Amino acid sequence: MPLEIVTVPCRSDNYAYLLRDGASGKVALVDAPEERPIMEALEARGWELDAIWITHHHGDHVEAVEPLRTRFGAAVVGHGADAARLPRLDTAVGEGDTVSLGETAARVLDVSGHTVGHIAFVVDETGAGPAAFTADSLMALGCGRVFEGTHAMMWESLCKLNALPAETRIYSGHNYGKANGRFALSIEPENAELLARIERIAVADGEGAPIVPATLAEERATNPFLRAVEPGVKAALGLDGADDAAVFGEIRRRKDSF
Repeated sequence: MPLEIVTVPCRSDNYAYLLRDGASGKVALVDAPEERPIMEALEARGWELDAIWITHHHGDHVEAVEPLRTRFGAAVVGHGADAARLPRLDTAVGEGDTVSLGETAARVLDVSGHTVGHIAFVVDETGAGPAAFTADSLMALGCGRVFEGTHAMMWESLCKLNALPAETRIYSGHNYGKANGRFALSIEPENAELLARIERIAVADGEGAPIVPATLAEERATNPFLRAVEPGVKAALGLDGADDAAVFGEIRRRKDSF
């Protein structure tokens, strides 16, 4: 039975995700930015909440964990190494662990950089291909600001995600698409796939629709942070022949002050 995925816009620009295992009917929530829209999404479908999977400790991803735990008795899953900064965990996980939701299995990847202890959840088979819930690591047309880790750490995390199959759908934690698109154009103003994607994002924003998911193939073609490996991007930055990680670091520094 397929995994049903519902994108729930929260706050001003966050995304949370409801996952329903088709075989068992069990439901998990990836991140909990705001109680009201999550409750509305659950009630509209007549769903209960069995689990909450946390990607990292920032308040705009965990604010609604406790009220939802109290309401549903949902089991909270998060990175054991960061347990001191997360809401109380019922299940502590780390790199290489698997989290189960009925017959659905999600692999845990440590994607530290934005924070140390940030994780992603990868479902290799949803019934419609693989999906990755990446929060503030790999994002739509971007990546998270490196607050706690290093550029090298963040690059390693992005490479880990970039090794997933090209058809993997990327469900990230925010809609920063418009700003990320402007920055991406500052590096590759003639990238036709980038221009087309920026237009699709503008249409989605105008309709109040989510800009996620995008496939990993789309991110590889348009996301400047993943494109640090491209000779044309290196040349545009005046970094011909430079190490990929160094190019990523330069792109991240430019974005920080853009």
